[in-house]
Amino acid sequence: MPHARFITFEGIEGAGKTTLASHLAQWLQTQGIPVLLTREPGGSPMGESLRPLLLHQTIDPYTELFLFLADRREHTLRVIRPALHSGTWVLCDRYADSTLVYQGYGRGLDIALIRQLNAIATNGLTPDLTVLIDLPVEVALARANTPNRFEAEGLAFHQRIREGYLQEAARAPERFLILDGQAPIAHLLAPVQQALQRWLP
Repeated sequence: MPHARFITFEGIEGAGKTTLASHLAQWLQTQGIPVLLTREPGGSPMGESLRPLLLHQTIDPYTELFLFLADRREHTLRVIRPALHSGTWVLCDRYADSTLVYQGYGRGLDIALIRQLNAIATNGLTPDLTVLIDLPVEVALARANTPNRFEAEGLAFHQRIREGYLQEAARAPERFLILDGQAPIAHLLAPVQQALQRWLP
């Protein structure tokens, strides 16, 4: 059995992360790979309790940051690390990069501080691969179909998010795979499958 891998999916609202992660999970299972499909916020019992609060209630930016970090700590400790340790690949819809980009670039909180807090929350667990689905803000928001308070932010906020993701990808090109979110899902799946071939038996 190959070493279990941790793959995250990032992008602005409506980019198609959830759909792509689901398709990839199904494909990996056909390759005989055990897979856990999870998400943030959520993914752990405590996280699922926090999810409605984080997505639908107006809260102070620092409260928002600390709640996302608490969710990530529980998720990493109780779900992600045990799965990886057991040999199960983990596909996660949003992870640490989301907090860095949304609360840092988007909300204007201290990015260096968020990096430090993310490292504490995750005990330094970094994805093997981060799939960034990039597309114009207007296109993504027109697609978004699960209304939440982040979608209700103005275009300028989402533009900062998009630019933040691209800056983070430029900082760690060995980890990020950037996809054109305007392409059909089948066209997005193929480059991810290709990127994973090096780890498959």
